[in-house]
Amino acid sequence: MSYYLKKNWKICTLVCILQICTWGLQAATALLLIQCFAVAMEFDLKGFLFWMSVNLGVWGLYFGLGMLEGYVQARAVRILNNHVRHDTYCSVLNTSYQGYHDKDAGEYLSWLTNHVKELENLAWDPFFDCVGRGAQVMWSILALARLHWSLLAASLLVSFLMWWMPKLFEEKLKRVGEEYVAAQALGTSKMKDLLRGLDIMRSFCGSGRFVQDGDHASDSVERHNFRRRYIQSNISGVLGYINVAAQFSTDILIVILAVQGRLPLATIGGGGSLAGGVTNGLDGLATCRLSFASAKPYFDKITVHAEDLPAQSAEGLSPVREAVAVENLTFRYGEKPILQNAAFRFEKGGKYALTGPSGCGKSTLLKLLLGWLPDYEGTITFDGQDAKAYTPEQLQKQMSYIEQDVFLFNTTIRENITLGEEFTEEQIQKALRDSALAGDLAHMPLGLDTPVGEEGSALSGGQKQRVAIARALIHDRSILLVDEGTSALDQKNADIVEKSLLSNPDLTLILVSHHLTEERKAQFTQVFDLAA
Repeated sequence: MSYYLKKNWKICTLVCILQICTWGLQAATALLLIQCFAVAMEFDLKGFLFWMSVNLGVWGLYFGLGMLEGYVQARAVRILNNHVRHDTYCSVLNTSYQGYHDKDAGEYLSWLTNHVKELENLAWDPFFDCVGRGAQVMWSILALARLHWSLLAASLLVSFLMWWMPKLFEEKLKRVGEEYVAAQALGTSKMKDLLRGLDIMRSFCGSGRFVQDGDHASDSVERHNFRRRYIQSNISGVLGYINVAAQFSTDILIVILAVQGRLPLATIGGGGSLAGGVTNGLDGLATCRLSFASAKPYFDKITVHAEDLPAQSAEGLSPVREAVAVENLTFRYGEKPILQNAAFRFEKGGKYALTGPSGCGKSTLLKLLLGWLPDYEGTITFDGQDAKAYTPEQLQKQMSYIEQDVFLFNTTIRENITLGEEFTEEQIQKALRDSALAGDLAHMPLGLDTPVGEEGSALSGGQKQRVAIARALIHDRSILLVDEGTSALDQKNADIVEKSLLSNPDLTLILVSHHLTEERKAQFTQVFDLAA
């Protein structure tokens, strides 16, 4: 939490200054109220009206400054929330391929939405409120000290008590908060899984089970939320009672001092307000501290800050001049072996096919080449350079990948192909022709600016695959990895794409296929059967 406050110290400091000034004005109104009562008790109507006018003016300044503080605080929260999301994106980006896919996308979405909202409620707002409450206590104590030294002593004693009490509950709230965060992530993942599987449930007449599982996922989250809120409510009740008892004690002391003539009788009215400023402020500080304890599990999810990420090396992997060599390669998913002592050699410009049944390691080999699965035995070299000496980002500067399950962003066809980079019209048109996408665009009124919908829902499976192929081709990598990249295409379009890929002498093609006819096998430099 302190990291983000320090990084955004300018606007956070401005909020704090405004908070301190605002609460200072409120303490001033209490002193002015005492002055009003004092002249009223002397039957000085003119003086009473004057001091009431001054008091009203100070209240106007108080609310005006409060409005300004509210505006600046809202901007500060916006900046802090965006900073947290930025670091969350960096934390996700810094996660390995396997680490990222160990979690459901719904959990990451929860980090960016629910967690940020919780931080706003448990960290940012309480922090600024904490500063304000601290200022309230400080100004109230100074005002009471101006009235009598014994009121200062009583205020300091109450301050110590109210500051120490929350320590008894911090660990418990932290533990409950961690349980709630875990339940929230698991519940979000289950809800997303249910929504994505709705069609399956419907087709097997599982509507009742859908609702039942949804209710169970919801209650698993709300049960922990209830426990957290219940415990917080109990703790707040205990601290609230202590707060009231302390305020009563201070009020009694003020009355005793006034009866003994040590304080003007008018102090009874305004002095009680100042005493309440001390106890209420301390109660607010205690609540803020408990909120901070609840917020800690959310900050723990952010494993890296943007500034801590290592700078990307300007020297990436050079384009392959000779070959990619795989020797004595062994890889396991857990205890399950996928590849054992495998060896492959992919010459520059060669066209290679990987065949074999599901689970034999075809797709896994592509991910190993991309650097996504670093925990393997053996060696993968690019012109003799060990792949482990490079980051996945550096390796991928020389490779394009067409995945089996095509993903498209919810934007236009153009944006899905270019990914925000600039290309000439000639480069775009060549990619459209070589991917057989040009024919589809001719029947779309918006052409390249046609929206694809969420996950490409506005396009057919074949059209999505052609967009993915155009995306890979336009980025002009020297090596193209294709994981069943033409499986959704009709024979005519598949022939267009494969002819384009196979006829490019500078492109090293490694293609995964479950089935290849003898005629198609003859078109490749070499076919590796991973089942052999």
